[in-house]
Amino acid sequence: MRLVIYQPDIPQNTGTMLRTCACLGIGAAIVEPAAFDVSDRHFRRAGLDYLDHVDIERHASFAAFEASRRERGLRLVLATTTGAVRYTDFAFGADDLIMVGRESAGVPESVHAAADARVAIPMRPDLRSLNVAVSAAMILGEALRQTRWSAR
Repeated sequence: MRLVIYQPDIPQNTGTMLRTCACLGIGAAIVEPAAFDVSDRHFRRAGLDYLDHVDIERHASFAAFEASRRERGLRLVLATTTGAVRYTDFAFGADDLIMVGRESAGVPESVHAAADARVAIPMRPDLRSLNVAVSAAMILGEALRQTRWSAR
């Protein structure tokens, strides 16, 4: 399982998500371009020393990520406010790539179209979205409950 962060905007959120991956033993991927230098001090501070404990792949573009994903035969699960399935009703697999979008804009339609599945967190209809790091943690927790933690 790997968390894929699509063109992140905010270094603190990205650092938080990578710290979550480190603590949960999940790999991560960053689909660039990011809106900040990934060596930036704010990014490093948010991830603290946890960044040394997570396997981070970097992809120069979505096309590069997609080519790698298809070559490895992995399923892309997109977390989106327009997802067709509640994340708690979705059957996650141990090798899934779970993607979150940009804080400012989500992902473009081409990424939606490339996803094998689209999941959503149920929310009040009068509010836009949760923080991306919170959403990632919720979905990763459910995916791990189904795949890894339930086997213990």
